[in-house]
Amino acid sequence: MDLSHFLVFLFVLLLSGTGATGSLKTSLDPGLEIYKKLFEVKRREQLSALKNLVQLDDVHQQYKILDVMLKGLFKVLEDSRTVLIAADVLPDGPFPQDEKLKDAFSQVMENTAFFGDVVLRFPRIVHHYFDHNSNWNLLIRWGISFCNQSGVFDQGPHSPILGLMAQELGISEKGSDFQNPFKVDRTEFVSSSDPLQKALREEEKRRRKEEKRKEIRKGPRISRSQSEL
Repeated sequence: MDLSHFLVFLFVLLLSGTGATGSLKTSLDPGLEIYKKLFEVKRREQLSALKNLVQLDDVHQQYKILDVMLKGLFKVLEDSRTVLIAADVLPDGPFPQDEKLKDAFSQVMENTAFFGDVVLRFPRIVHHYFDHNSNWNLLIRWGISFCNQSGVFDQGPHSPILGLMAQELGISEKGSDFQNPFKVDRTEFVSSSDPLQKALREEEKRRRKEEKRKEIRKGPRISRSQSEL
């Protein structure tokens, strides 16, 4: 799978919420129970896509894909947060009935979980972006809190992802038994001279050059005191 096709596939995953439709009845909130089953399906799709990314031999392609993917993921998360807050949707309240709100709810669940998958498998790349982005930090803190209160992650194979992600990112204190389950046998954790580290340094240089070009294009500004003279 080439880079362009992989990016398209990932964006389809990010932008298509599962929603919750069907006739399943339970003693609990029926809408939430339906969504939990759909969530399991979506998680399998996400993990399959991520497995393909992990298996890529080209670290530069991995970097480019993650660069685009993370920016798209947090844009979706931010938009969904805005929709839910505007409608006063509470994470532990009744499952939304409005289609727009259902979609926003599912986007928060799925993109928060998927970001956790990425964090644990590519911690150095994610930290390179995340540690210097206060907006992303605020968004994922909100996302983790919302997901924790939703009941979607209470049981099942995906229940540990929120806690592991929070510890890896430093959002919560690392427990004495904390261990990234994907750290073993991952070449991403080798010395600072590996290809990934080189790619990160090159990207940092590119960003600095771009920032300098932007400053040059802006040119010197006339202060208010000078303009009033």
